[in-house]
Amino acid sequence: MIEQTLDIVTKDGAMETFIVHPDRGAHPPVLLLMDAPGVRDELRDMARRLATVGYYAMLPNLYYRAGRDTMYGPDVTTKGSAEQARMRAVRTKMTIPPVMADVAAMIAHADGQAAAKPGPVGTHGYCMSGPYSLAAAARYPDRIAAAASFYGTWLVSENEESPHLNLGKAKGELYIGCAEHDELAPLPMVAELKALFDKSGNPGELEMYPTVHHGFAFPQRWCYDKPAAERHWERLIALYRRRLG
Repeated sequence: MIEQTLDIVTKDGAMETFIVHPDRGAHPPVLLLMDAPGVRDELRDMARRLATVGYYAMLPNLYYRAGRDTMYGPDVTTKGSAEQARMRAVRTKMTIPPVMADVAAMIAHADGQAAAKPGPVGTHGYCMSGPYSLAAAARYPDRIAAAASFYGTWLVSENEESPHLNLGKAKGELYIGCAEHDELAPLPMVAELKALFDKSGNPGELEMYPTVHHGFAFPQRWCYDKPAAERHWERLIALYRRRLG
């Protein structure tokens, strides 16, 4: 595989992005959108896994507007820690529209790379980026052919471009994976989203992962659940195979 970290120019600055892909040929681009704790080796390894099965994987630092020091220590997930407070000071200012501009910049970058196959693009997000992934499918329906959200937070909200408002605008296939135990996506909210999803007519799926907690797909998280994590990989890669090749 070939991997590199480079700056993708956006209208708001330089977005540091980890890119990894097979060393031969052109491969469909997929965007791996980070969870709230930010870019770290755990996510880079997940991008590498996507590259090993034939994708041009891009992992951007979506916090770049706050500077290059937006990489956080291991206690960022510890409630009340200094690192969590530092992260939340950035996270709470995030909104969907600027991230949509970042998605456009990443697609434009991929379009200029010999290692990235022209055509449909995939995107998936975890935690805070679940809404970004689904919103991207609605904002760029002619490019995003597959979009997934895993334990996405507040998928039904009053935020601009909240995913629940625009499910019908997506032409690509959507997949929404929810954890049974998730205070950031309570079961009544999931039920409301499921009704809207079914009404939208999208050919995809909203699936509940029973017994697991928010964050179950991350190997270094306390709540890691290997069977559920492998199921998430099976669902994601199958989605990308169907829609991207």
